[in-house]
Amino acid sequence: MKVFFSGIQTRHNPKCFFVNGTRLPNPEVPGRADALGKAARAAGHEIVQPEDHGLAPIAAVHTPEYLQFLSTIHARWQRIEGASEEVVPNIHPTHRNIRYPSSAVAHAGYHMTDTACPISANSWESIYWSANSAVSATAYVLETGETAYALCRPPGHHAFADLAGGFCFVNNSAVAAQRLRSVYERVAIIDVDLHHGNGTQGIFYHRPDVFTLSIHADPDRFYPFFWGHADERGAGRGLSYNLNLPIPRGSGDDAFLSTLDKGLQRVASFAPGAIVVALGLDAFEGDPFGGLAVTTPGFAKTAELIARCCTANGGPTVLVQEGGYLCPELGDNLVGFLAGFEQEARKRMPSKPRHETATTRP
Repeated sequence: MKVFFSGIQTRHNPKCFFVNGTRLPNPEVPGRADALGKAARAAGHEIVQPEDHGLAPIAAVHTPEYLQFLSTIHARWQRIEGASEEVVPNIHPTHRNIRYPSSAVAHAGYHMTDTACPISANSWESIYWSANSAVSATAYVLETGETAYALCRPPGHHAFADLAGGFCFVNNSAVAAQRLRSVYERVAIIDVDLHHGNGTQGIFYHRPDVFTLSIHADPDRFYPFFWGHADERGAGRGLSYNLNLPIPRGSGDDAFLSTLDKGLQRVASFAPGAIVVALGLDAFEGDPFGGLAVTTPGFAKTAELIARCCTANGGPTVLVQEGGYLCPELGDNLVGFLAGFEQEARKRMPSKPRHETATTRP
């Protein structure tokens, strides 16, 4: 399987985040990408440098104000006397239907939901190339019909159209899904990260053309807290096109896989032309966040279930890296997932893949 990744993505190197009021080292470090890339290469997957697709694919899901903020805020922040090295918000609006401020401090609070995604001098270029990895993987999938893996780092599924949060800045999975929408009328996103993909949900919550499924640890007492509950089903024309399946913290393979199987039945009923997998590996039993207890073999079985769903629909699949933090088994979990997906897909690959007719809708 081709793996799309740029070394520029490792230049973003956040130093801290705040948990329970305590300043701790940020776990979303360049070493994550190094470990995942090394494991993929050792398993025989080809690492491919993504192309520069410009801002347009990112701007298709994020607002101009927000992208200007991401690309300029660090330089503006440094003009503040006594400012920190990294941009970290210290004030947040209580609601969003307010006047857009002029202050860099206010912009940080307006465009960042939490203190987990500090922005440094090199952050924007890493964010930009992480998105390019997703776009390049999607372009490859559209051209060849083969599955591709975008090693996106920093990750993206907590990023809303104009909000960063939870280590995420640009929603790479949403960018990939929107790019697939240029060809396919219906696209599904399957999110198996430990945490709910609240940004992805927010971007597509009112839309019936992108179905969003998230299996995650129950957010009642777990990040992101305010999103990811089972009664969030979409709104307006998007009602019933969002499915959240929270499971109790500490759940292992059996609960995770049975819940995933239930969710995939709904995906099949949506009949997507193409699928994006938001591939979090932090549901692992040994992940530093410790929210769930999926095993390394469990990730292979997760991949098999998803591959079965993808091949049944006959459309292309893009795998987009989300969470999964440094532990000895991180690379093994990725390799197990990719192997499980490829083996199941080969068994079920139809002799003549189905292709939908291109549409003119965005």
